Order: sequence, then C-alpha cells, then structure tokens
Amino acid sequence: MRLPLHHALCVLTACGLAAGAGLAPAVAGAQGNYPAKSIQLVLPFPPGGATDVVGRIIGQKLGEKLGQTVVVDNRPGAGTIVGASYVAKSAADGYTLLATSGTTFTVNPAIYPRLPYDPQKNFEPIGLIGSTGLILLANRDVPVNNLKEFVAAAKAHPGKYSYGSFGAGTTAHFAGEALLSLTGTKLLHVPYKGSSPAMTDLIGGQVPFSIDTVAAALPQVKGGKVKAIAVTTAKRSALLPDVPTVAESGYPGLDASTWIALVAPRGLPPEVHARLEKALADVLADPDTQKKLTDNGIEPHYAPGKQVSDLIAKEMPQMREVARRSNIKLD
Repeated sequence: MRLPLHHALCVLTACGLAAGAGLAPAVAGAQGNYPAKSIQLVLPFPPGGATDVVGRIIGQKLGEKLGQTVVVDNRPGAGTIVGASYVAKSAADGYTLLATSGTTFTVNPAIYPRLPYDPQKNFEPIGLIGSTGLILLANRDVPVNNLKEFVAAAKAHPGKYSYGSFGAGTTAHFAGEALLSLTGTKLLHVPYKGSSPAMTDLIGGQVPFSIDTVAAALPQVKGGKVKAIAVTTAKRSALLPDVPTVAESGYPGLDASTWIALVAPRGLPPEVHARLEKALADVLADPDTQKKLTDNGIEPHYAPGKQVSDLIAKEMPQMREVARRSNIKLD
C-alpha cells in the first residue's frame, strides 16, 4: 500500500479586511502601490509547530521583499478551520496571509461533511514552499527503540498504548492510522491542538508515542528528550539520517509527508498575485532562507501556483479514500 500523503503543512493566503460594496474602489486603489501597509499572517496552529516555524521564517522574509512588516497572528482551532475560515471571509486585497497545512485543502474535505469554506473556490495558490516528513516518536522511558519493537509491544498489550498527534483529522492523524493499518496494530489516538502540547505530553510521559513532523521533532530528538522510531517518508530525512524509514523497518508501502504552499483568496487582483508570487520565488531562492528552513526540518522547494492547484486536485480524492479506509470522520 502506497499512501500518497504529501500534505500541506503551510499555506499562506493573501487577503484583506475590507468587505461589501466599498471593496472594489479599495482594491483598485491598492493594486498600484501594493503593499501600502503591514500584512497580517494568520497561522491556524499554536506557536511551536512546523506551520508556525515556516510561517515566521517566510513571513519575515516576505516582509523584507515586499517592504512592509508581516505580523504573525496565531488562530488555532478545529484542525485549521478557524484560521482558514477567517481568511476565506477576508477581502482579496493582499493584506492578510494565512499559513496552514494541507489539512485545510485536502484532509478537511475528506472528513468533514460540511466546511465553512471551499478549499478550491475560496483560495488561489501562489506557490509551493517546501515539505517536511512525518515521524513516529516515543517517550524515553518506553521500552521501544525501533518499529519492530513498537509492533511487538502493541500486539502484546492491546489497549495499553496510545499515540498523540497535532490534531484530529490532520496529516499526523492520517499517517498514524495508515501506519497502524500497515502494521496490524491498534492504538488509541489522542489529538492535541498543535505540535507543542503534543510534544510536551510525550516528553512528560502522558502519551507513550506520537506522530509529528520532522520540523517539530528535530530539536527534541537531537536533544535526547524523545526517541525517534521511524520516518514515514519513502527516503530517510537528511536532517535525521540515522532514523530508518517505515519501509526499511520491514513495512513497505507508506510514504507520508507534509507540503507547504502559499495561496490567496480567490479573486486576488492579478497585479497583487504577481507581486506575491515573485516575492515568494525570490524568498525561496535566497540561501539564507533555504538554510533557515532546512535547519528547522523543512526541505525548501518552490513551484508556481498552478502546480499547487494540481496537487490539491490530485490529493483530495486520495485523502477521501484514506479516510474511508480508516473510518476517520469528524462532525
């Protein structure tokens, strides 16, 4: 079974705060000198996770390229729905940015019968930023050091173990359920509101295992605070070269990672869209930006917005199939 879980960790959307009948003149006046004021960057996760790391790095660099301050605004909740809905309802004038995961665009539509936004109609992608792998982690005191020991422990003690993720219905949840299906094991899923609280409980022993992004796990693994069991990507992470893949550990077929993109609300003025797309391309071509992303577990990779649209369209039915197979449903 190959699981094409290359998901959106981060999507930056540009939109404004004006609405209603007065929007057209405001947008028209903003196109020529965009940006003429500071830009809001909404992050639909708490501080500390991969999305937050990427958003702050890209936000700062975009601000430098655009000549305006980018202000970070964390708006976590409901698997990115809170932040995404806020941005979806904003004006498409380029003054609000949203950093969100592919959970917003391909996972949420697969598990929620109703959403307050349309992932394709309400947003237009600007470009791809990069990706990060997902990783199975263990508390230091759990007597499990590799995937075979993980499977043996789970099968020997059914119902004893649980695993945390950075949210119900997120890429980590999907990867976790796919891993359990692949290994024939059952663990209770414990969803958290972001990577930071999940990692805190993993370190503290409140949960024995967790699935997280390499970006969020990297400092804790290097610091010896948690144990890295296996990465869910097809290849080993360059940042954790000693950690084997799930396939290398005896269970081929899992390839789960999370991708990052920049999008804008549908209807963004062409001039503003072009300015943002060029700024993003320039930012990702910058060696300092590439180093900062890599140091934080993100593999930078720019691609234009059209490729992001194609990726979303391709993955939506795939995620619906994963949700159906694993019976993942949320109200």
